[in-house]
Amino acid sequence: MLLQFRWGLLDCHDLREYIDVYFMFQRGMRFSINVFEETRGYILEVYGVHFELPDLGPIGANGLANPRDFLIPVAWYEDRQVPGGYTVINKYQGKLFAAKQDVSPFNVVAWHGNYTPYKYDLKNFMVINAVAFDHADPSIFTVLTAKSLRPGVAIADFVIFPPRWGVADKTFRPPYYHRNCMSEFMGLIKGHYEAKEGGFLPGGGSLHSTMTPHGPDNDCFEKASKAKLEPERVAEGTMAFMFESSLSMAVTKWGLKTCNCLDENYYKCWEPLKSHFTPNSRNPTGFN
Repeated sequence: MLLQFRWGLLDCHDLREYIDVYFMFQRGMRFSINVFEETRGYILEVYGVHFELPDLGPIGANGLANPRDFLIPVAWYEDRQVPGGYTVINKYQGKLFAAKQDVSPFNVVAWHGNYTPYKYDLKNFMVINAVAFDHADPSIFTVLTAKSLRPGVAIADFVIFPPRWGVADKTFRPPYYHRNCMSEFMGLIKGHYEAKEGGFLPGGGSLHSTMTPHGPDNDCFEKASKAKLEPERVAEGTMAFMFESSLSMAVTKWGLKTCNCLDENYYKCWEPLKSHFTPNSRNPTGFN
């Protein structure tokens, strides 16, 4: 959850200070969101399983999101009342219900166990990348995963695309054109997304459903195809992320109609792309 938060055991005062921080609330925990100006954020709700660190496999013991960088709150509570009381909102069977009470819902002075909320600063992510040629699988950018019963296929992955170096030779460096078995919801926290610098603004999002082809827009393709392949800083000043799921995602009526923010011309960013297929060409470098 990428917003300013205040809940029973941790107080985050300034949204701007926490713009690159990921907050996780466990099931059943009460929290409040206090904002002081126009604010945008992204929330992902996962059912039935918990987020955990991905298996590192050949990477070994260290890399990606390291356990030492996840923070849990210190003990804190409040014993107070406010004019008008408190409204507690609960979700049940996909619907929201509200109840009023006089005392603060954050008046618990002790608990037992290790079931806690936590936060993680995305700037601490240790990026793994290709340093010779070609692309590594995008799963190298996974911060947390909610596993399914099928190994390698997640209910949800939380993936980020942070600032990093691009050094691959003989390679089209931006995210390649592809389609896969996962639904991909992309969001932008700040900056300009490398594969679509125009029209994809912070607070916006895109959804590419299962097996839907997608990739960089025409401007990105042309720029990267002609660029000199030397070490370059990628996504500087930017933080993009992806919620990836093996399940299908549906857009609400509010998202399609009510909000009046749907980009009806999104598909046009690919229309200028031209075919560069050369069936009689040869590859003298030896790279396939």
